[in-house]
Amino acid sequence: MRAAGVNPADWRIRSGTVRRLGEPPLTLGLDLSGTVEATGAGVTRFRPGDAVFGNAFPPRGSHAEYTVVPQEWLAAVPPGLDHVHAAALPTAGLTAWQPLTRAAPVDAGRRVLVHAAAGGVGHLAVQIAKARGAHVIGTARAAKHAFLRDLGADELVDYTRTDFAEAVRDVDVVFDPIAGDYGPRSLDTLTPGGTLVDVRGSGPDRTAVRELARARGLRFVEFGFTPSGTDLADLAALVTGGALRVAVEEVLPLEQAARAHELSESGRATGKIVLMP
Repeated sequence: MRAAGVNPADWRIRSGTVRRLGEPPLTLGLDLSGTVEATGAGVTRFRPGDAVFGNAFPPRGSHAEYTVVPQEWLAAVPPGLDHVHAAALPTAGLTAWQPLTRAAPVDAGRRVLVHAAAGGVGHLAVQIAKARGAHVIGTARAAKHAFLRDLGADELVDYTRTDFAEAVRDVDVVFDPIAGDYGPRSLDTLTPGGTLVDVRGSGPDRTAVRELARARGLRFVEFGFTPSGTDLADLAALVTGGALRVAVEEVLPLEQAARAHELSESGRATGKIVLMP
C-alpha cells in the first residue's frame, strides 16, 4: 500500500451503521493505490512491481500496509497520476462514472443536477457529466463555487441561501449523494421522465421517495458501485486526457485515521481525504 482513500462508508462501517460486512475486528478502507508485491495462481493482468489502483473491502481493507484483492478490481496507475491522487479515485470515481454512463446515462444536451457538488463523489460527477457534454448544475456553499466553476460547472446554487427545489427546473438527471429529504425535493426539479439517482448507500428509508417518483412518472434509482478495473481504466483515460482531476483536501498518516474519519464525517471536505500507510 502506498496510499489509501477515505470514504463516508469507512466511518459508517466503523460506527456500526453498515453491518453487512460482519462483526469487528475489521480492517477498514475501500480505496487503494500501491505496488503489486506478489500474485496468486491464475493472475495474468499484473505482475510484481506494477503500480495499481482500485478497491479493497473489509475485513481486508486498504487502511493497512498490505491487502489482497482480485485482479479484476484493479487498473494500472496511469502516467502522471501519483499514488495519493490514484488512491482518492476508485470508490468516488466509480460511484460517479457507473450511474452517469449506465443507470442514467448523460450526454450532450442533458441537464444534470449534482448535489454536494464539491464533495468527494460530487466533484467527480460534475467533471464526468461535463466530459460527456451535459449542462451541469451543482449545489454547494458559496465558498466552494469558484472551485466548481474551475471544474466546469455551468450553474451553482448556494443551498444555505436558496432552496434548490424552487430555483432549479427541467433537469434530466439528479445525482444525489445525500438522500433524506433531498430525494423528494429533488423530484420537483426533474423534467417529465427524468431520473433521480441516489448514490448515498446505507441511510434513510427510500420508500416514500420511490413511491412519489412512481406516481409522477419519474425514475428513481438506488445505486451502489461495483468494483471494476475496466471502468477504472476508463476513468484513468479521462485523467490522462485532462478531462478529470481528483481534488485532495488532506493527506494524513495512517496513525491519524481517527482524524480522517472526523473530517469525512463533518461533510465539509472539498474533494477527498487520503491516508499514507
